[in-house]
Amino acid sequence: MLKKVVVIFLFGFSLSLSGMAAEVQTPQRVILNWYGDPATTAAVTWRTETPALDSAAQVVQAGPNTLTPAGALLFKAESLPLIREKSDGIWTHSARFIGLKPNTLYAYRVGSGTSWSEWSQFRTARDVPGPFSFVYLGDTQNDLASQCSRVIRAAMLKAPNALFMVHAGDLVSRAWQDDKWGEWFQAGGWIYRQIPQLMVPGNHEYRRVPVLTPKDLTPLWRPHFTLPENGPAGLEETAFVLNVQGVRIVGLNPNTRIQEQASWLDGVLRTGEKAVWTVLLMHQPIYSTGRLRDNRALRESLLPIIDSRGVDLVLQGHDHTYGRTYRLRGGERVSESRGGTVYVVSVAGPKQYSINTKFASIMARMAADKQLFQVIRVNDKLLSFEAWTADNVLFDNFELRK
Repeated sequence: MLKKVVVIFLFGFSLSLSGMAAEVQTPQRVILNWYGDPATTAAVTWRTETPALDSAAQVVQAGPNTLTPAGALLFKAESLPLIREKSDGIWTHSARFIGLKPNTLYAYRVGSGTSWSEWSQFRTARDVPGPFSFVYLGDTQNDLASQCSRVIRAAMLKAPNALFMVHAGDLVSRAWQDDKWGEWFQAGGWIYRQIPQLMVPGNHEYRRVPVLTPKDLTPLWRPHFTLPENGPAGLEETAFVLNVQGVRIVGLNPNTRIQEQASWLDGVLRTGEKAVWTVLLMHQPIYSTGRLRDNRALRESLLPIIDSRGVDLVLQGHDHTYGRTYRLRGGERVSESRGGTVYVVSVAGPKQYSINTKFASIMARMAADKQLFQVIRVNDKLLSFEAWTADNVLFDNFELRK
């Protein structure tokens, strides 16, 4: 009898060890990004608690039949140890998909050996202009799991067919703390695995305690994301340009080297691939809406380029309020026939500031103490913008026409 008990105990212990091994091999923090042509490429990033040097992504064209890795496209991952204090043997993995078909639904999973993620689906962009929608979020930053998750989910319920999402910086409050990033991924859940995500860093991605140089980007930014590397040298995956179905999206990083980025932006808008619409994504606002803030140096560097190159829309965060300008040129309101640029500041998280009235005369709509998400729809020469509160009330909307 004793022998039988020992055998059962050892067998159970063996199963426990096996389960532990599978758990640490299981892909975590899986996120889908764009890094190149959204019609033919995509990228996925994840982590494991063991080296898993044979990590890869399997990609199949999605259909009604049961998914199987048989015949899947296999994309080997680039795997690196996570270098940080108390990294606990964590490894990060990034796989880049190439040769995809435009406007096609794909399914993918990531992993190695016998440990794989669930299958997730995503759709590639068209290779020609066509109607689509996307979601824009301001700062999430605080209480990510408890209070930001509802905003992200509400956005997906409002725009279930959104082609991608953009984040205007300050994704987390303390970007050197890995547990804060864990909360950010928890808040987005499966949405981050299925909808391509584009983001730029905010000032909180450039802070740590104890303080280093204020211009140091957190070492946890690039291991978590696989973003375009076509910006100024040294600012890879923080400043970039991407063309999506007739919309040119330019991500900027005003936390550092803004004059260099201004020259780069001018060149991109002057000589880059032509687009019907041009949208800038950045953290610090051109026209501040939050308590006693004013980024004058940013206006001096960027406004001449924005005005002369015909930027249509600027999406921003940082000020933890909502503000949307009229169409502006040179800081003055202009009629629709003269084009002009609309600047928006928004906040998705619960951290809120009071309103800055310095620029109230050029604001069409302002608000404090509201968690918001935005849905932007593009259909040829019509761009429509809607700002919704977390409880699904339309707060602001406007249209731009070419």
